[in-house]
Amino acid sequence: MSAGLAGVTAPAASAATPLRVQILMYDGVEEQDFVAPVEVLGLAGKLTGGAVVSSLVAVRPGPVRCTYGTTVEVPRAWSPCDVLVVPGGGYTDRNGPGVHRLNADKGFLRRLAASRALPVGICTGTMVLSAAGLTKGRNATTHNGAKADLAAQGAKVIDARVVDDGDLITGGGITAGLEVSLWLVERFLGAKAAQRAEVVLEYERRGTVWRA
Repeated sequence: MSAGLAGVTAPAASAATPLRVQILMYDGVEEQDFVAPVEVLGLAGKLTGGAVVSSLVAVRPGPVRCTYGTTVEVPRAWSPCDVLVVPGGGYTDRNGPGVHRLNADKGFLRRLAASRALPVGICTGTMVLSAAGLTKGRNATTHNGAKADLAAQGAKVIDARVVDDGDLITGGGITAGLEVSLWLVERFLGAKAAQRAEVVLEYERRGTVWRA
């Protein structure tokens, strides 16, 4: 990996050793869930001269149809990276596209469980990490509507906007993707980089980052 992961709070990435972040796309993904990391991490990459490199990837490359009908062409497949961001979407429709259909792909879940990338769940994307067994016995959060399910699957649910459990990061519902992404910037690139991104975005972070 190009940057240390566990317990990092000081800058750990640079233009010479960039943090490689991939954002997983799938049919039914919520637009805001993936747009927030695209915007924040893309901006952070520009502000730091390339210390973070982010890209959209898919389980199977091709067009991805999102929750509200937006279609995104994703030509790249998921590959080895430092951080894998899993957005949520479609959790209330168990028979339609979204998280439940992704969770039914046992081959994908096995690969996710074996990945060495830092898993980051946004909104009900945390439930994908749960299906892969990554949240059992761990501190985590998700959208309010899925917290009971997350607890039933063995996670220690924390009522916080962002939960950093060392080698697992999860965020609350939908707009919490902004806080999750800015926390990634702070954790790996430092507080100054995160603050600069906030200024450009004209956005002030909400809630608490709960840390183990």
